[in-house]
Amino acid sequence: MAFRPFLAMTAAEMRNCAAFPAKVSWMACHFSPYGLGLSNLPQALPPGSILILDDITPLHGHKPEVIAVQLAQCVQALQCAGVLLDFQRPDVEETAILVRFLAKSLPCPVAVSDLYAVGLTCPVFLSAPPCHVPLEEHMEPWQDREIWLEMALCKEVITLSSSGPEIAPLPFRKEEGFAEETLHCHYRVQTMEDCAIFTLWRTREDLDALLEEAEGLGISSGIGLYQELM
Repeated sequence: MAFRPFLAMTAAEMRNCAAFPAKVSWMACHFSPYGLGLSNLPQALPPGSILILDDITPLHGHKPEVIAVQLAQCVQALQCAGVLLDFQRPDVEETAILVRFLAKSLPCPVAVSDLYAVGLTCPVFLSAPPCHVPLEEHMEPWQDREIWLEMALCKEVITLSSSGPEIAPLPFRKEEGFAEETLHCHYRVQTMEDCAIFTLWRTREDLDALLEEAEGLGISSGIGLYQELM
């Protein structure tokens, strides 16, 4: 493996972990549905960890100044290496305002999901490339930015017929198939009378190769789920 990715862990996983991975990130910190500010902030983390804030709970009027103070206090107390704003609700103006505020006010690097990264200069958290897309093509719109890459065991099916290709995601399940070194995935093919069906998926070994290419292309960090990558 080229460089070790940060592994996103829940509080339960951390409690039950005999020895922490070399790089840890705290997941499931979110906007409080009941009061002001954030819920589920960590009480302890290994120094150099990353704090992940998601928007599973909508922002709903929380003030950027309050959230910034909470995050800054947590980052400084726990010596965090950075904050990841893993926001997946697109086109929410109050979230965009929060992103811009946090990106310039926190005392550490702040990475922002690609849904909210346009027009900023902070690192961009780039979604995992689909199995059929080369990494260099996937990162091309962000060539001028520092990139933190999502690492995931993804899977998809591509159906080729006379009407053109159809691509759909699938739940991950490892299968028997052939290795595709350029795309860092595995595949199998099923031919039918009116179409061909390609199933593509990434194993942990494929992710190791993807990380090696990522480092060569200048990507600075990878982040994946502890439950998938350990």
